[in-house]
Amino acid sequence: MQALLPFSEACERNKAPILEVLREVFANRSQVVEIGAGTGQHAVHFARQLPHLSWQPTDRSEYLPGLAARIAAEVAPNLRPPLELDVLQPQWPPLDADAVFSANTLHIMGWPEVEAFICGAGRLLSGGGTLAVYGPFRYRGTFTTLSNAEFDRTLRERDAASGIRDFEAVDRLAAQAGLELQHDVTMPANNRLLVWHRVLRSAS
Repeated sequence: MQALLPFSEACERNKAPILEVLREVFANRSQVVEIGAGTGQHAVHFARQLPHLSWQPTDRSEYLPGLAARIAAEVAPNLRPPLELDVLQPQWPPLDADAVFSANTLHIMGWPEVEAFICGAGRLLSGGGTLAVYGPFRYRGTFTTLSNAEFDRTLRERDAASGIRDFEAVDRLAAQAGLELQHDVTMPANNRLLVWHRVLRSAS
């Protein structure tokens, strides 16, 4: 009997609205690295709907078996086999990308991992490109909804290092990595889709 593939109800709910934004912000991109691809539902859906993109899913080793099983079951010419990537590892695998995507990861990571993620994305996009991050955020230290405040409490009870991140703190990290905010899009279920572009400075 074939094992059940990993499944996230949240991915099924949010993949359509995320796709509508990615159609625009990834329109002129060709190679996407997804960090924290999880169940692979986003990778499969976006690769199907955005055939001009080569989609490279990645995740930590413990999530690779389920992710690899889904990718193998959904044969698509532009969907690559998943790679192991822990944002804290000193050397990331060799990757070519002009876009990076991640969904519902920053509030699960500890802050050192958030810093490593943003710094690593900046390195991946050193030649220019786009970083798109989906998830809940606080603004000026304030939750946007009571449900997000409750979600944050639940996250911190499970792991004190996790929690909904302050937009301003993440944006400062992005600026340090050479990334400039282009869009802050309101999404369903009290989430946001933040989009940065890699700023290339001309030599003076």
